[in-house]
Amino acid sequence: MVAMLKRVKTFEVIFSDDSKSFYCSGDKVAGRIVVEVAEVTRVSAMRVLGIGCAKVEYAKGKQKCREENEYLRYEDVVQLVDQPADHDGSVVLRPGNKYEYLFGFELPQQGQIVSSYKGKFGYVQYFVKALMERPAQPALECKKHFEVEEPLDVNTPDLLSPTGGMKEKKVTCMFIPDGQVSLNAKIDRKGFCEGEDICICAKFENTCSRIVVPKAAIISKHTYQANGRTKVFRQKLSSVRGNHIISGMCDAWQGKTIRVPKIKPSMLGCNIIRVEYALMIYMHIPGSEKLILELPLVIGTAGLGSRTNSVSSTDGSVSNASASWVSLRMPSAPPSYCDVTRDCRLDQPLTPLLNDYDGDDSPIFMHSSAFQFPPLPAYSEVDEEFNGNTRMLQVC
Repeated sequence: MVAMLKRVKTFEVIFSDDSKSFYCSGDKVAGRIVVEVAEVTRVSAMRVLGIGCAKVEYAKGKQKCREENEYLRYEDVVQLVDQPADHDGSVVLRPGNKYEYLFGFELPQQGQIVSSYKGKFGYVQYFVKALMERPAQPALECKKHFEVEEPLDVNTPDLLSPTGGMKEKKVTCMFIPDGQVSLNAKIDRKGFCEGEDICICAKFENTCSRIVVPKAAIISKHTYQANGRTKVFRQKLSSVRGNHIISGMCDAWQGKTIRVPKIKPSMLGCNIIRVEYALMIYMHIPGSEKLILELPLVIGTAGLGSRTNSVSSTDGSVSNASASWVSLRMPSAPPSYCDVTRDCRLDQPLTPLLNDYDGDDSPIFMHSSAFQFPPLPAYSEVDEEFNGNTRMLQVC
């Protein structure tokens, strides 16, 4: 093997535009194969292959689950320009010269190809491979990967339409009823791009005896299919939280925002790998399972179909959130305790309960001591803001 490699000094694939970060369906992938030899070498053929495939592989007990899909298969025999060839098509390469074989091919059209992907249990990859065939010797090969990113426009009627839902849960302790919690949430659209803010309008009610915490998170769901089996991998990407809600109170989000982090766009066209996103709005209940509402999201290609900037998107979302808030039947005008800068957290011994996030070992019940809010601000002191402000209201 060492002797073979000494005969070839350089053997590599170079793309015409090596600075191009990704290709789309219908684009042309072009470049050259550069060869330099250390001694006289006869090359019978130079083959170029363009390969694109999706592969899933994981173990299920003793069974090995594996599945493959092919999205690109290109093959061609390329020739040297202005280089004499023998009658059988072979050429002789000599030391001191640099030889270049040119190649080029088009990617399949939209709908026949999917974006590059690398995940926990599978991948989608594309590459160009060159095979140097030599008489009476093993073929030498080299390859170079390239990225494919299929455009996904989020400015479609379906993805621009609002979505929302409502969930409620009865809470018990030792089979004894302990009130209930409920949430009602809405977002103004389903399609977003990275860097944009998702504007959430929601109402949370707590009539149980525990302190609950409203939260929201963007989650990803990666689905892998192989051998008729399905494996799902879920991950929390970013999150926000609201104020603690004591017994007999409710909380309102009027345009609370959560930003879409830098993530890959949704991948919905592959048969064996699927990447989906959702906005999970939930209430943490000490000593009980969470109350969860999931709203589907589609993350589009940045720069295609995205809004002009996240600021204008946020402004539009806030105004829409203000209008859509009427559907939640919340009071519209009174001043909020959230406008008071003074710290209103409960005093000990209940503070440890407020520090709990998602643990299940916190106290179940709270014994509410006398608690006085600071004086209600005058109407003239209230600045109406919708960017993440909340309202604490008595449950009707």
